[in-house]
Amino acid sequence: QVQLVQSGGGSVQTGGSLRLSCATSGLTSDTKCMTWFRQPPGKKRERVARIVTGFSGSTYDDYADSVKGRFTASLDVAKNIMYLQMDSLKPEDTAMYYCAVRYGGCTANPDGFDLWGQGTQVTVES
Repeated sequence: QVQLVQSGGGSVQTGGSLRLSCATSGLTSDTKCMTWFRQPPGKKRERVARIVTGFSGSTYDDYADSVKGRFTASLDVAKNIMYLQMDSLKPEDTAMYYCAVRYGGCTANPDGFDLWGQGTQVTVES
């Protein structure tokens, strides 16, 4: 049984930092798209970062323009934990954040994922 369990998040002042974690278990494929989405209040869920893993253990990551240079996604393969380090946070980063995993190729469409964490709230105060 696949589980994605999130931790971290909370409330922080503008310019502050937070780290989100997504502990995974039960994943079976070497080729995965591991993604962080967020959903601001009243808005659609959007992808902010992804880590793509390949057969050889290789990974690459990329980011939405709105978070590039401020957020860093990483993967601890030994612990099966995905992280999202968020620095220089802005009020517009306020959202519910979700980790999600998809076997095979990536998509930015959240409807393409069926493995989700429970979500964690991030609030950035001005």
